[in-house]
Amino acid sequence: MSYVTGKTIKELREKRKLTQKELSEKISVSDKTVSKWETGKGLPDIAVIEELAKALGVSIAELLTGDLRENGNPSANMRKMCFYICPVCGNIITSVGRGAFSCCGITLPEAEAEKNGEDHCICIETVDDEHSVTVSHPMEKGHYISFIAYVTSDALDLVKLYPEQGISVRFRKKGHGMIYAYCNRHGMFKTMV
Repeated sequence: MSYVTGKTIKELREKRKLTQKELSEKISVSDKTVSKWETGKGLPDIAVIEELAKALGVSIAELLTGDLRENGNPSANMRKMCFYICPVCGNIITSVGRGAFSCCGITLPEAEAEKNGEDHCICIETVDDEHSVTVSHPMEKGHYISFIAYVTSDALDLVKLYPEQGISVRFRKKGHGMIYAYCNRHGMFKTMV
């Protein structure tokens, strides 16, 4: 298990333009204590980690791992939707912009979508006011499409799929966007709609 380092505390404190004294006042410790943490002569007690993360403007996970994420999507455009999928339980976490997420004790990487391919071909048929989405893909217990999502500039529609179920999903047409399909073995694929 990783734990917060003095280097991380110092970098975050300086980034927020805080002195050691100012940080110490925010979390009710002495400035000498903050100095000890930053010089590697001590570690913050687990009881102050939540307050320390809040004072430094990061999540607890970012503070503990030192893996700092910056949201490159301050306007919250849904088309910059990020997906994080747990390889253990299959949990799907979405965010408008990058973040730091964990599930089942694992820090999740952002799922990077590949373009629609031969092996994972997303087929879209538009009928009236709906997109009918199919994927020619096995749906076996060990190899299946976990979900299909339709992302436009202002909405996300996601349909969870399960092994031994057919892959035929309908989305109400909402304008131009992206269709994503996630294969539990090969990752995410996308195509424009």
